[in-house]
Amino acid sequence: MFESLTEKLTSAMRHLRGVNKLSEDNIAEALKEVRTALLSADVHFRVAREFVERVQKECIGQSVIASVSPGQMVVKIIHDELVKLLGGGIQTLNETRPLKIMMVGLHGSGKTTSTAKLARHLAKTAGLKPCLVACDVYRPAAIDQLEFLAKQEGFLSYSDRISKDVPAIARAGMAYAEEQGANLVIFDTAGRLQIDTALIDEIKQVRAAIDPGEVLLVADAALGQEAVNVARTFNEAVQLTGLIMTKLDGDARGGAALSIKSITQVPIKFIGTGEKTTDFDNFYPDRLAKRILGMGDVVSLVEKAQSAINEKDALRMVEKMQKAEFDLDDLLEQIRAMKKLGPLAKIMEMVPGMSGMGASVGDKGESQMKRTEAILLSMTPHERLNPHLINGSRRDRVARGSGVRISDVNNVLKQYQQMRKMMRMMKGTKGKQMMKQLAEHHKSGGMF
Repeated sequence: MFESLTEKLTSAMRHLRGVNKLSEDNIAEALKEVRTALLSADVHFRVAREFVERVQKECIGQSVIASVSPGQMVVKIIHDELVKLLGGGIQTLNETRPLKIMMVGLHGSGKTTSTAKLARHLAKTAGLKPCLVACDVYRPAAIDQLEFLAKQEGFLSYSDRISKDVPAIARAGMAYAEEQGANLVIFDTAGRLQIDTALIDEIKQVRAAIDPGEVLLVADAALGQEAVNVARTFNEAVQLTGLIMTKLDGDARGGAALSIKSITQVPIKFIGTGEKTTDFDNFYPDRLAKRILGMGDVVSLVEKAQSAINEKDALRMVEKMQKAEFDLDDLLEQIRAMKKLGPLAKIMEMVPGMSGMGASVGDKGESQMKRTEAILLSMTPHERLNPHLINGSRRDRVARGSGVRISDVNNVLKQYQQMRKMMRMMKGTKGKQMMKQLAEHHKSGGMF
């Protein structure tokens, strides 16, 4: 996500290092590169021009404060302006209950999947009881998909495979949801391959029938500037309250995300970053701005770790490490915990300074983790508990069982021994204090 933009913005800042004061002369070239970078990322030309003008106004004449280089000052200014461009702070949803959300968008934007993702997200974060209403009567597969996703997540769903009266179906779905005690009702409306009169008329009728608290457009980030045009048209028709930007994981340019709020004045409220129902989150402008500038996203990384790693297991691991009783079963458990966080390339995007290496290093690390897991699984449970038993013939068997070379098995065992050695060194008073701090940090909500 935004790899090319991140690289070009970083390059634009590079020649400012070592300059004692920002001026029109030494910033003009950098801002020219920034503008080019934004345009190449498919940001709307007017948005790019106004963005650069605001940054220039903020930069010119500012004295560099102690210990902060001009490059860092420019990065801070650009970061602050990016946050404004992306919509400022986190956007909230209507507090009315039951909360009625109408989903609109073009066919293929990920609308039905996003309906289930949003329901799961709000059930988990706000404790709401969802009911999904199928209002796409033109594509039978859409009803099947919505019912399947609802059943998979344990949610209520309502559909009518006979009627073609969409506003009536929406009203009936609302009545069913209220009877079942649902306090979140999400209406998945039909899409088209392009915006047409029939589509606009239908969503207008549905809006009038249910009076939703939220009207969310599901916009495909890969559409670039076309996504901005789609958002503008839907907003004029049904007064959007927010957007869900999908497929951000596959769009390296990301111009739509940077342009859409400024052009339409409709905020991005949620983002989809993958195919799984868990690949969905609130939209945090500040976090995305940091990632675009290669500053990482530590907060999201911590939250992801907290949701994936069981506190009890983490504290047990701290205790084992403190006693230097870490075995190969524990190493296997750590690898599986890492896999729960998602693809390594995505995780690296969140680490400050590592975003540019995400794709290459991430893929290499992913393959290394899979190889190590295969090696560990080719050992018997007794061998993992007692690694000292793994002699030459056993190593040969493990290598054949995992489809790797004996040298790969030796490397895993060598790395494990190095970890054990470090843990034994930490068994002293200083090490115990550090482990205690780690445990307390995890209890207080930190990441182990």
